[in-house]
Amino acid sequence: MLGFLKKPVVVTAEINMNFMALTVMGLISRLWGLSYPRAVVFDEVYYGQFVSLYMKRIFFVDDSGPPFGHMLLALGGYLGGFDGNFLWNRIGAEYSMNVPVWSLRLLPALAGALCVPLAYQILVELQFSHCAALGAALLILLENSLITQSRFMLLESILIFFILLAVLSYLKFYNLQRHSSFSGSWWFWLLLTGVACSCAVGVKYMGLFTYMLLLAIAGLHFWHMIGDQNLSNVSLMWHFLARGLALIIIPVAMYLSFFYVHLALLYRSGPHDQIMTSAFQASLEGGLARITQGQPLEVAYGSQITLRNVLGKPMQCWLHSHTNTYPIRYENGRGSSHQQQVTCYPFKDVNNWWIVKDPGMQQLVVSNPPRPVRHGDIVQLVHGITTRYLNTHDVAAPLSPHSQEVSCYIDYNISMPAQNLWRVEIVNRESDTDVWKTILSEVRFVHVNTSAVLKASGFLSGASLPEWGYRQLEVVGEKLSKGYHQSMVWNVEEHRYGKSQEQKEREVELHSPTQMDISKNLSFMAKFTELQWKILTLKNEDTEHKYSSSALDWITMDTNIAYWLHPTSGAQIHLLGNVVTWASANIAAVVYMCLSLWYLIRRRRKVYDIPEGAWKLWVSAGGICVGGWAVNYLPFFLMEKTLFLYHYLPALTFQILLIPIVLQHLGDHLCRSLLLKSMFSASIVAWFSSVYFVYCTFSPVTYGEPSLSVTELKDLRWKDSWNILIRKQ
Repeated sequence: MLGFLKKPVVVTAEINMNFMALTVMGLISRLWGLSYPRAVVFDEVYYGQFVSLYMKRIFFVDDSGPPFGHMLLALGGYLGGFDGNFLWNRIGAEYSMNVPVWSLRLLPALAGALCVPLAYQILVELQFSHCAALGAALLILLENSLITQSRFMLLESILIFFILLAVLSYLKFYNLQRHSSFSGSWWFWLLLTGVACSCAVGVKYMGLFTYMLLLAIAGLHFWHMIGDQNLSNVSLMWHFLARGLALIIIPVAMYLSFFYVHLALLYRSGPHDQIMTSAFQASLEGGLARITQGQPLEVAYGSQITLRNVLGKPMQCWLHSHTNTYPIRYENGRGSSHQQQVTCYPFKDVNNWWIVKDPGMQQLVVSNPPRPVRHGDIVQLVHGITTRYLNTHDVAAPLSPHSQEVSCYIDYNISMPAQNLWRVEIVNRESDTDVWKTILSEVRFVHVNTSAVLKASGFLSGASLPEWGYRQLEVVGEKLSKGYHQSMVWNVEEHRYGKSQEQKEREVELHSPTQMDISKNLSFMAKFTELQWKILTLKNEDTEHKYSSSALDWITMDTNIAYWLHPTSGAQIHLLGNVVTWASANIAAVVYMCLSLWYLIRRRRKVYDIPEGAWKLWVSAGGICVGGWAVNYLPFFLMEKTLFLYHYLPALTFQILLIPIVLQHLGDHLCRSLLLKSMFSASIVAWFSSVYFVYCTFSPVTYGEPSLSVTELKDLRWKDSWNILIRKQ
């Protein structure tokens, strides 16, 4: 029974020394001197702010993309014990001692280092030689731009890592498909493909391009499977469901989980709250939650409320009035009603308070029990301080002459009667009997007499009222026939039940804070939907940057970016690529496309220049490498945003993988004689030596040391368009 103990337990393992050596070299090239410079480098000034907010659990919105990449950077800070206390306000600022620079830069550097063995393994899985795979990995290893980008607290190296991991995982899954479907390793690589794709999209939306490419390739492969008569319908269905689970359902679930963790971590109010709805703000600790905590949930007749415009762009604002009236005549000669001004005011103020009044009763207090206002009810809105009624009529608005003026009615004893009845329409109602709720309900006020809708028009025009309107935003009555817009929607932000019928007592009441406890927590899906919409639609004004460039500049590297300059010496760091590698990548792409076109034409004429297996290998490699380059590069021609050279790095990575593929193809199929093969091999050695020479030449501006003299810096300016920083003597 215990006979198995008579022999020792032996474990054997195969170790790919190429893979291990490349991994070690990648780690050395990316991790060496990682804490240098101990100063803010280029976009670290941008991402560092978010890391600090994560450390302090303060909510923020970044319109550049999803939160997963930011969370990874914050993880580095957390592991290093960062407390978030650093002012990220200037590139080149020295880091204080509490900032764990090495930890903050660690994860991007590790991701960049692992891209080297990933490149090797991808070419192996594409069925190319180990020599070609080794060449691809060394090109990634010696690419100056990839080294620079991976050594700082930036996201591109993390994005490229997950992109390459997704490609490798799918290739391994596909290769296992032929002989071990539904095995453990088959499931592992399929699931890892979906996970890596989700992580790539979660780092930056640029990852979506590669995800869509892999979905298209997977769809094409499944289409070929449908034609395989050896597979039963049941088997095909299981294959389809497995791919749907791994490549669609799991990535979507993971993408949601990134936001779940993001929102769970950032539970405190912060500087970005104002662009979110009142309901979202009230779900955060502090800020609006502190103000609105304990408000009555249901708006009733007699309620005292503030009305915030839901749009909230470019700034939040509340329905407001004050004692000043519209001028009798505007600067352009048009006349007004000379009624009390109604505006949208971007600050909290006592003049933002309004009282919801029942038109059939005179009282301005809440009855006992309260009578809630429902969808479709007719109300009057009474300005709390001046007690004048919200009104609109057929008079042109001051800045929007095609819309109606909104005012608080003053009886001048002339033939202009009050028109102050408004119908409450709850936009996000679940039924037509819904009660108007504090914070949660988004409402539209439709004027009974004219059917105009109360609208904050200043958001759209971008213009504010003149001096007589204190530069506040215009509010108008807009016909619904002109279209629906979020600036027509309002929600109750602050709310109390009015108790004082006398005006002086009511003014004291309006100045006092609300009290009463009630929860306004949103569900995760409601918060996710709102935050996702803000990320997709909230765009900062793009300004011209000194180092911005066009997508056309990237192919020939006609631009660079100065990342850091030493305050006293000539030491500096630039985002500059290896010129030989970039040129070779472009040539490889052109050669691939020309050869592919030539082969297609010849095959159409029934002339087969290369074996069928070599042709399939050529096409599949192009689908990955040329396709990856195209989907990660061409979309930038359609984007209206400030572009930088680092946006090209994912596309460049795929283009670099194409170089050894083309070289092996040329050597195997076009160099037929021994002499040609020898000459071709010698030229590859010479070419690779030039790659290494350029890497060494530009390594001082890749790593930031050693410091170079003025003459040496001038010698590095190989193109007139490069901006190498030279101090004035």
